[in-house]
Amino acid sequence: MNSDFRPYGLPLLIGSLPVDDHLLAIKLVLEHTPEIPLWIQLPVFREEGMIAQFLPGLPGLTEEGERLFINTSGKNFDDGIIEFYEECISVIEGTRDYDDTRFVLTPETAKGFFIFIEKIRNLSVMPVAVKGQITGPITLATGISDREGKAVFYNEDMRDAVVKLVALKAGWQVRRLSEFKVPVIIFFDEPALAGFGSSAFIGISPHEVAGCFEDVIGTVHKEGGLAGIHVCSNADWSVILESSADIVSFDAYSYFDKFILYSDHIRKFIESGRIIAWGIVPTSQPEDIEREDAASLAESWKKKAKMLKPLGFDLRAVLSQSFITPSCGTGSLRLDLAVKVLSLTKEVSQILRREFF
Repeated sequence: MNSDFRPYGLPLLIGSLPVDDHLLAIKLVLEHTPEIPLWIQLPVFREEGMIAQFLPGLPGLTEEGERLFINTSGKNFDDGIIEFYEECISVIEGTRDYDDTRFVLTPETAKGFFIFIEKIRNLSVMPVAVKGQITGPITLATGISDREGKAVFYNEDMRDAVVKLVALKAGWQVRRLSEFKVPVIIFFDEPALAGFGSSAFIGISPHEVAGCFEDVIGTVHKEGGLAGIHVCSNADWSVILESSADIVSFDAYSYFDKFILYSDHIRKFIESGRIIAWGIVPTSQPEDIEREDAASLAESWKKKAKMLKPLGFDLRAVLSQSFITPSCGTGSLRLDLAVKVLSLTKEVSQILRREFF
């Protein structure tokens, strides 16, 4: 893990765009965030949906019509689980190369990753860092069900399998992206955490969530990467800020008032040298995107960041340990609005960096 990495307010994107062309997607990324580019997911393709994209390799994965589920009662399920864990152990112990296992991304489900690799290889100037992402273990394990419709998170064995699948697919990304000899950032996208503590997640304890995080973050760290947790709504931020994540990514546009309630956790997180990704550019409401400009959002960031002053941090210190990001991905927006979000992210970063550095 490169614990000395500082972003100094650089712009960073979340992983999706509303286009059907991976070459156009990477072109937009390199135009707006060349310092820290990322590979892009295109949810217009069913296989690049948030849940479907990272499920291949999971034991019992079954497709019937439009439905994906885990068939834990299939005749080959027990053998499949054994094979899965044998592969896990062989990768963890280093007796088998990642590329020879189910823990790789493939062009069939993650075409953007491979186009990204080729584009970065051909750049004349290397980026400051590169970013990948994967659906987090909580969202994936609560987003895929067994045949009866029960989320596999509640099946302890399957939950563990999902966690290991996510961890090793994240680890594979770090290993592949490390060829560029710059820091590698992996975000675990966790929209499901917005429901944590509600009746929809009854029976899920903070301890279980924390355990899932430590497994996947630990694998990223073992491979030398930086791990971020991204939640685009409100959440129990104590669990996230107390994790070993290097980066916490949140919707600063709409939920800063909720985030700042965890001031003691935020103070300890920043004091430890870690990074906050401020989702200061709105993505959820088209009217917000249309109304705002870079100057108004830069002022909004400063107003909110000033609320960290009583914790012992001035604005320059805060920005040195901050990314400027959209509040979430833009895959569900109109293209013109998505492009404006990318432009605003770049421009807000430029305004703040000029002022403070």
